[in-house]
Amino acid sequence: MAQQRVHTGEWPFTCSDCGMRFTESSKLKVHQRVHTGERPFTCSDCGKGFTRSSHLLLHQLVHTAERDFTCSDCGKRFTHSSTLQRHQSVHTRERPFTCSVCGKRFTQSFHLQRHQQVHTREKPFTCSDCGKGFTRSSHLLRHQLVHTAERDFTCSDCGKRFTRSSTLQRHQSVHTRERPFTCSDCGKGFTRSSDLLTHERVHTGERPFTCFECEKGFARSSDLLSHQRVHTGERPFTCLVCGKGFHQSSNLHRHQLVHTGVKPFTCSDCGKGFTQSSNLQRHQQVHFG
Repeated sequence: MAQQRVHTGEWPFTCSDCGMRFTESSKLKVHQRVHTGERPFTCSDCGKGFTRSSHLLLHQLVHTAERDFTCSDCGKRFTHSSTLQRHQSVHTRERPFTCSVCGKRFTQSFHLQRHQQVHTREKPFTCSDCGKGFTRSSHLLRHQLVHTAERDFTCSDCGKRFTRSSTLQRHQSVHTRERPFTCSDCGKGFTRSSDLLTHERVHTGERPFTCFECEKGFARSSDLLSHQRVHTGERPFTCLVCGKGFHQSSNLHRHQLVHTGVKPFTCSDCGKGFTQSSNLQRHQQVHFG
């Protein structure tokens, strides 16, 4: 029954704290521990608590499991030979699972199955409110917050509404221009500590978010998510005028200028307007020879 709800889009159990929806009451109960902080499953060896019994069982391997399978390349040890074999593909770059359509290769069968949705365009998870389809249940859950979330926190300056007081407080810095978090390298200020942390990767070169398809690294998780749409074919941003889909909201915004006729980039020499700055730069070569 619960499995059928995944395909029909029925999610009758809703979290009163964040609006997230579930197909089973038991899953909702487990999820609510995120808000309550309840960790009923405790390790008898070290006292660490967990929200799920499966997480506790997995953790206990740290104390009890014999790790007899050792990687000859890096010395890392594993409890199962199958886990060791999968790990070794990191060193050998072996990709035994091949897509029959495009020939792309993967280290795990699960990654191949997910990739194949690019070719089949299969979107088994459908929103019951607007009919939009998704390749993953997690993407459907995230989308459904658009329909279910109550926005009780309103900005007194612009009237914009938010689902959380913390998001409202963060937004209000747009009006106050307060930037308490400063980069020690270049002095640039930020409204959030998380934004400062992300910015500092410009100086350090750190790219902690890696695409499992092509191993390209990104400084921000949002950039990785946007990049992965190149592999999945997902185009969630749709033009209401012509129906064309885009990977990124910025690309949709740029495209819509075609319909509105707005040309924000103007040549200072002849006054000609362009929808993109790159087109203006190319045009200016006419004047500069």
